[in-house]
Amino acid sequence: MSAHASETVSAAAPLVQVADLRKVFPAARGSKNREGVVAVDGVSFELMPNECLAIVGESGSGKTTVARMIVGLETVTSGQVLLGGKDVTAAPRSLASRRERAREIQYVFQDPYSSLNGRQHIGDVIASNVKLHSRDTSRSARAQAQEILDAVGLPERFFDRYPRELSGGQRQRVAIARALAAEPKVIVLDEAVAALDVSIQAQILNLLADIRQQREVSYLFISHDLAVVNQISERMLVMENGKVVDQGNTAELLANPTHPYTRALRAAVPGPGWKPTRREQLAS
Repeated sequence: MSAHASETVSAAAPLVQVADLRKVFPAARGSKNREGVVAVDGVSFELMPNECLAIVGESGSGKTTVARMIVGLETVTSGQVLLGGKDVTAAPRSLASRRERAREIQYVFQDPYSSLNGRQHIGDVIASNVKLHSRDTSRSARAQAQEILDAVGLPERFFDRYPRELSGGQRQRVAIARALAAEPKVIVLDEAVAALDVSIQAQILNLLADIRQQREVSYLFISHDLAVVNQISERMLVMENGKVVDQGNTAELLANPTHPYTRALRAAVPGPGWKPTRREQLAS
């Protein structure tokens, strides 16, 4: 990012503001721990326009729970979530409020197949979201859906295919397209490339970079993989046991980790340094 772009981002209002976020899950029946399980404990951060912020940590660190609270998939025990300056801490109760939040923020899951309707053509999946959220009434939902599929590298021949007919990378492209159909300002990507092999990861990461440049969307990128995080994000938070233990500029933090947990995560990254290679053609 250029110095001018950095100044513009810093001067803009945050898209997402999280303050002292806390999540306590009820204790299991019969457990001696009556106070419950603290999954997230006092997490605070901001996500700026046209920024990719990564939340990093091992399984059980609380990173996914934070993401799910922001989009309204988990209730907040305490703390505050602002989206575009609006308080969205409480989970949306009505269909209208859910749609309103969906137009601001979308979620891309690790396993796209489980989140897609296997009985729907992928074009119809995207068209359904277009009908719900699109502000463009001058063109048909199908035409808008195909334009979005083209943008993620799925040409017209894919429109009438079913999810079972696609590869893992192609399904993830569909999931990203479905998120884009709502024209959100923020996309949460929860381990979105974790299940893909390295060459397909490279394609998806390049695609995400292109989309971000073209559409000026911000990403909240949830991952355990520092090599991937180093490729896509400007800033990162490191979570351990529900708390943020480290944060800062991604490149600087990974080059000179100071917290013991960050050092341990950094030590697990394969060397000498993995960088994806751009592949322009979609794998068949």
